[in-house]
Amino acid sequence: MAVPPPHFQAARFSPGTIEVRLREVTQLFNSMDPSPFQERDLDADAEEFIVSWALEYPRRQALRLVVYLARAPAEADAATTIAQAVRHYFAYRAGLNRREFAQLMRQGRTSLVVGLSFLVVCFAAAQLVGRAGSSPWHNIVRESLTIGGWVAMWRPLQIYLYDWWPLRHRGAIYRKLGEMEVEVRVDAGGASTPPR
Repeated sequence: MAVPPPHFQAARFSPGTIEVRLREVTQLFNSMDPSPFQERDLDADAEEFIVSWALEYPRRQALRLVVYLARAPAEADAATTIAQAVRHYFAYRAGLNRREFAQLMRQGRTSLVVGLSFLVVCFAAAQLVGRAGSSPWHNIVRESLTIGGWVAMWRPLQIYLYDWWPLRHRGAIYRKLGEMEVEVRVDAGGASTPPR
């Protein structure tokens, strides 16, 4: 796992808890995003840190994010707003993941049809070449057609055997993060671990 930026820290005592220590709340969000606060994207480092720790916990482990701020936000309901913004962002990522998965499955179906069609054509051509003669050249062409037909099946096999499950796993993580409890605490000291 990559070493997190200095203002991010994982929980040491509470299972399923991810701690983020910030000087101010703006560090948690992408400052270039012009969206309203509750719809802003998370900072790329913050997202990577949260997701990487979520991946470390067991799949069924409920997650909780605790955001420690060195400076209290000016808004009275900042804690609620931050919690909604974080959950909204990961719910949005889960939606993108679902669409990406659906697109991958469509691509898999298309590539399967193309691959099988090409495989049938190659097998038929190989049979014709085999009937035409048994010279070394005929054998080379026949074997090349057979190999080419099976190579055409590489992409659908890759999708259906390997590509889909990491995407589904990442989507499950996003859904879990989109439902997690988010707590905001003011910790002016910043260095000490707050009592639990």
